Amino acid sequence: MIKIVHVHGPFQRKERGQLPFLGSIRPLCQAMLTHEYTHAYAAVDVQTGEIDSLILPHVNTHCMQRLLDEVGQRHTDAHIVMVLDGAGWHTSGELVAPANMRLLSLPPYAPELNPVEHVWDEWREKRFHNRVFDSLDALEDHLEVALHDYEIDAPCIKSIVA
Repeated sequence: MIKIVHVHGPFQRKERGQLPFLGSIRPLCQAMLTHEYTHAYAAVDVQTGEIDSLILPHVNTHCMQRLLDEVGQRHTDAHIVMVLDGAGWHTSGELVAPANMRLLSLPPYAPELNPVEHVWDEWREKRFHNRVFDSLDALEDHLEVALHDYEIDAPCIKSIVA
């Protein structure tokens, strides 16, 4: 069995800031104090819609390696072709593909060729649209539920990426 998977995805928490000046009325809101980030890594099998994901604190080569290792371990009996876009942590010479995996880089400036981008668009639209979280932990809790819901709904993911 050959699995073709794709990877990507940042999420952030921002507090609402003051709205732009509208004539003589300036609505008051919480001040923007924080920009905190967490990152969801995912690999999706475009043939079945099966998705594997991790929530990690950074976007870097070390975290990307953790995803590669995790996907390789979860699918030891499969031959995996992992399709990656041109993000710096995807193109690092330090990445080592597991024995059952080959890395395939997309051409530059072609994120639309990476089907998992459509999954991130779906999550942002359906699960994170106009949401403000009180803390990074609250965002991560919400992200974990969203990822789990999609991990158990392969037909939905397949309809997005196929």
